[in-house]
Amino acid sequence: MQSLQEKIINEGQVLSDTVLKVDSFLNHQIDPEFVMAMGRELANRYANDKVTKVLTVEASGIAIALATGLTLRTPVVFAKKKRSATQDPQAYSTNIFSFTRQEAVDIYVNKRFINDRDRVLIVDDFLAQGEALRGMADIVEQAGAILVGVGIAIEKVFQGGGQALREKGIRIESLAPIASLTGGRVTFTHI
Repeated sequence: MQSLQEKIINEGQVLSDTVLKVDSFLNHQIDPEFVMAMGRELANRYANDKVTKVLTVEASGIAIALATGLTLRTPVVFAKKKRSATQDPQAYSTNIFSFTRQEAVDIYVNKRFINDRDRVLIVDDFLAQGEALRGMADIVEQAGAILVGVGIAIEKVFQGGGQALREKGIRIESLAPIASLTGGRVTFTHI
């Protein structure tokens, strides 16, 4: 998606050879019209896949997942990172490691919201090493649902998470695949 690549170049900040900051439009402050355009693009790529649920993990993936779900006219479910006092005890759960936060965390999805009749599209803001996606795919599997694929705004291809998931047969559509952040410069690639 050319417009996303341009926005990354103009507004993103390369903090290191592995860290790209896009908090001015995606994962702190949100540019609603732009996020809707990304959601429409992801929805178009999966328009013929009969998606019944869009799944993400809180918090940064929610905006783009909502835009995708709105376009597909399907519910959006987000995995929670903490159990709340009101959460149904019947939940799928798995453990993921956040490289950004350098901590392991359990994520939960209420069993009422994904089941074996669902066709699930996972949507998230970033794909780097693939831990969040691996965890969400595990929840889809626990539910007995079909994983249609994954939609990603920004994939850091050089970190290998996407390749590992693709080797498992998971379809991944990335709007802005990045080959490198070396030397403070964003280099895009095609997948």
